[in-house]
Amino acid sequence: MNYKVIQPTEFMDDSSANQLRHEISNAMADGVKTILVDLRDVTFMNSSAIGALVATLKLVQEKGGTLSLCSLNEQVRTLFALTKMDHVFDIFVDRREFMQKNELPAS
Repeated sequence: MNYKVIQPTEFMDDSSANQLRHEISNAMADGVKTILVDLRDVTFMNSSAIGALVATLKLVQEKGGTLSLCSLNEQVRTLFALTKMDHVFDIFVDRREFMQKNELPAS
C-alpha cells in the first residue's frame, strides 16, 4: 500500500493548511492513496485550518484516497470535539496505531 506521512509544525491557520492541501495534492498526483497528517508538532489550530482540512479530506476522498490524522494535542483534540470533526476524520493516537490499523510496515 502506498502512503505518505505529512507533519505540519506549530501554528496551523488557513494559510498553512492550504500549504498542507498543496502537499497532499502533490502526493495524490504521484499516486499516493493513503495520507496520514501527523499533528504532534502543531501547538495551535484555528477554525480556518479545520475548514481547509475538511476541503482537503473531500478532495482526497473524491480521488479514491483516505486522509487520517494522528497525535492531536489537547487543544486540537478539544477543537475537533467541539466542532464534531472528530466524527468526520479518522483520528489515531499516534503513527504506530495508524500503521497497525492499516496493516502498514513501520516507517
